[in-house]
Amino acid sequence: MTTVPAAAFELFGVKFFEDEADRDAEAVIADPQPYSVTFSASEGGAAENAVRNASSLLADQERPASGAAGLIAKARGDYRRMLAALYGEGYYGGAISIRINGVEAANLAPDTRLPKPADVVISVSAGPLFRFSDVVIQNQAPPTSDPDDQVDLPAVRGFGIGEVARSPVILRAEQLALDAWRQQGYAKADIVSRDVVADHATNTVAATIVVNPGRLAAFGPIAVSGTERMNPAFVAQQTGLAVGQEYDPDDIQRAQRRLDRLEVFRAARLEAAESIGSDGLLPYNLIVDELPGRRYGFGASYSTVDGLGLEAFHLWRNLFGQAERLRLDARIASIAYPVDTAQFDYFVGGTFTKPGFYHPDVDLVATVSAERTIYPTYTETSAGGRLGLTWFYTDDLTFEGGVGAKRSRFDDVFGTRDFATASAYAGVIFDGRDNALDATEGFYVAGNVEPYYDFIYGKPGLQVVAEGRTYFGFGEDDAFVLAGRLKGGALLGPSLEEISPDKLFFAGGGGSVRGYGYKSIGVDNGNGVVTGGRYLLEASIEARAKVTEDIGVVGFVDGGYVAADVFPGLEDLRLGAGIGVRYNTGLGPLRLDVAIPLNKKPGDPDYAIYAGIGQAF
Repeated sequence: MTTVPAAAFELFGVKFFEDEADRDAEAVIADPQPYSVTFSASEGGAAENAVRNASSLLADQERPASGAAGLIAKARGDYRRMLAALYGEGYYGGAISIRINGVEAANLAPDTRLPKPADVVISVSAGPLFRFSDVVIQNQAPPTSDPDDQVDLPAVRGFGIGEVARSPVILRAEQLALDAWRQQGYAKADIVSRDVVADHATNTVAATIVVNPGRLAAFGPIAVSGTERMNPAFVAQQTGLAVGQEYDPDDIQRAQRRLDRLEVFRAARLEAAESIGSDGLLPYNLIVDELPGRRYGFGASYSTVDGLGLEAFHLWRNLFGQAERLRLDARIASIAYPVDTAQFDYFVGGTFTKPGFYHPDVDLVATVSAERTIYPTYTETSAGGRLGLTWFYTDDLTFEGGVGAKRSRFDDVFGTRDFATASAYAGVIFDGRDNALDATEGFYVAGNVEPYYDFIYGKPGLQVVAEGRTYFGFGEDDAFVLAGRLKGGALLGPSLEEISPDKLFFAGGGGSVRGYGYKSIGVDNGNGVVTGGRYLLEASIEARAKVTEDIGVVGFVDGGYVAADVFPGLEDLRLGAGIGVRYNTGLGPLRLDVAIPLNKKPGDPDYAIYAGIGQAF
């Protein structure tokens, strides 16, 4: 097995975590042997590209080899690499010549003296294209009616009579044959033999694969090793694999994701025993490497409208041996020049998470927070908390629900008002995106319902919010992406002056309608004073394009409107548009957007600049 060191991380031209060994590997070679390569091939297209990409001589020709012996060894390795590349494209009668200063490399002794630079000539004749004349898989798995256990037939993936006999197709057929058995509970299915015969008279290949399904298996006990502070019994329980449960590779993958979700392991690996026991059980070893018990983090955000924001957190992992997490957050925002601390926003909060609450896929989450925030339309001073459950039903689908309470004071157009609310909430998220920070395909849907009761005014209310996002990638490697977002909300309850502003809807800001201040778009009471509304509708569309592998540009249009007692009409629409730049860090794109309001009103900025990490949506 070959191990590959972790790559260094480079940001704006500065390289972090560069391994000393990487620099040592590029040190001066004691006996450098420069060379130049001339390449020719009888076939163009995919065959020539495959051979070129396989050649180490071509890839490394800008760097000298390690002496004549190193150059000869590199050439001899190219015979194998290029021949495998031809097989990969379905050419089994190819001829490869690699001549160094006129002599075939295979005939050169390692101690041959070579001029500097040496002249290398590579000639490749691909020969005829071969096709399958016969394909056989002995002991193929029977069909299954369970959609979760169905695997593509090898014939669907190119392993069929008349198809081009590419060697990867044979290997893929083997893997599909094994997957089909393993999906039906045969954990130790194996390839007994592979017989591949190329007939050069007919330019055909006959391939026979023999599978041994082995025995039907069920999960056995899980032995945990590597724990330091974690409870091994809890770790085994959190996999969700029960003794006697029929083996299913999908359950192994799900167990791995459950372990990753605990956020306490640097690495966690499930290894099956060598053989199935006489009782039909397959034991597993779970090897873990725990992360440090504490973690600190700092962050910053900036926009020309909302100013500078600074934030920090302190995370405790594995408080009581079962991956419990406590995270404390603090934030100061709206820092602008000239500095006026009376205009700062303050937030402090804590979140306690208990994974595996009665089920491996359910977390108990408790939060408390206090804040003083000055929005363009109101000032909030509040403290509150929530207690709820998060159920990771599938990889894509998550449910949550719970209860909350909040004590708050608001200063707005209606004066200074106090509220004391108790609420319940229920939400669902379906996240089918390929990448949460930089999606190129898929969609995201979220909905939340929150009934509440205010004890000071003695009035109930109900807030409903739904949002959808979708992504379409085009071109090679999805170099162009069209992204769209739609969000709507409605509030049922008493009159506006008896509803706390945090329950009402506002729009504007980096995650809403860019070009406007955060929560600056609301309902005009007729006197130029903005309040929140009962109804919200927002939409965004972005066109994203890669300029280079790391640099991208974005053009966008955002729209949103808020209404008091009726659903908003087009005349209430507020629009913002702009452009942005993205820099791919490998962890997510750094975002810089510049937006202008297209139908600004008095008090709206002329433009706004937003910075952050990840796409806007």
